[in-house]
Amino acid sequence: MPKLKIAYSPCPNDTFVFDAWAHGRVPDAPRLDVTFADIDLTNGWAEAGDAPYDVLKVSYAVLPWILDEYALLPCGGALGRGCGPLVLTREAGDPADLAGKTVAVPSERSTAYLLFRLWAADTVPGGVGEVVVLPFHEIMPAVRDGKVDAGLVIHEARFTYQNYGLHALADMGEHWEHTTGLPIPLGAIVAKRSLGEDMLRRLADAARASVRMAWDDPSASRPYVLEHAQEMEPKVADQHIGLYVNEFTADLGEHGYAAVRGLLTRAAAEGLVPPLGPDALRFP
Repeated sequence: MPKLKIAYSPCPNDTFVFDAWAHGRVPDAPRLDVTFADIDLTNGWAEAGDAPYDVLKVSYAVLPWILDEYALLPCGGALGRGCGPLVLTREAGDPADLAGKTVAVPSERSTAYLLFRLWAADTVPGGVGEVVVLPFHEIMPAVRDGKVDAGLVIHEARFTYQNYGLHALADMGEHWEHTTGLPIPLGAIVAKRSLGEDMLRRLADAARASVRMAWDDPSASRPYVLEHAQEMEPKVADQHIGLYVNEFTADLGEHGYAAVRGLLTRAAAEGLVPPLGPDALRFP
C-alpha cells in the first residue's frame, strides 16, 4: 500500500517516539511519509479538514473540532506530570499582577492556552488583558524586551527561560495537577477515521512499538533527534525527552483518558471549546 502521510513536530519527544517507525524498523508497520511541522500548523490542518495527512500530532485542545474526522490514538502523544506550560515575566511577582496585562501565547488552539485560561479564571482577578499570538521562538524575547507583559511558554523553555533573565510567575501544570490530581494532557496523535478500524489499530500498535523500541535502545534514535533539534543542546534534548515521553506515551490508560476528558469538559464549561459527545474519545 502507499505510504501514509504523517505530520509531527521536529521536537525531541516526537522524533524520539517516531524514529523506529519512520525508518522502517517496526515490523509490519505501515510505511510513513513524514512532514515536520509546528503543532500550530498541524492543529490548523486538522481543523480545516482539507490537508492530505492521514496521521497528525495535534494539541488535545483542538480535539473537540476534529473528532468527527479524526480518531484519537491511545498512544504516541504527550501527557505527564511536572511538565506544564509556564507563564514568564521580566520581574518576579504575584499572579494577580497579570490583571489587565498583555500576554503572548503560542496559539489559541493549544492545550497550553486552555490550561492558561483555566488557571487565569481561578487566579487572576478580573482576568488578563490582551492575548497576543506569537510564534513560540519569539515569546521569550518579546517578554525580555518589554513588548508584552508576560508570555506563555512550553517544552524546552522550561529549561532555558533563565537565559533570558526571566522569572516563572506560575506553572500551569502545577495548577492543573493540584486542582484535579490528573496528569497534564499536551499533545495527541490522531488518524483519519476513514482509514478504517483495522488500520487504526495497526497505527496504534506501530506507535506503541516504536516508543518501546526507542526506550530499549535510546542511542538508535539519537541522530534523528539531534538532526532536527539543531538549535538545542543535547542535554536539553535529553531533558525534553525525559519529561514528555513516559508511560502515557505508550498507553493513555485510565488516568490519561480521564485527564483528556477532564481538560476538555472544564474548558467547555468555560465556553472555550465545544462540548464532547459521550463516545468522542472512543477508539477505534
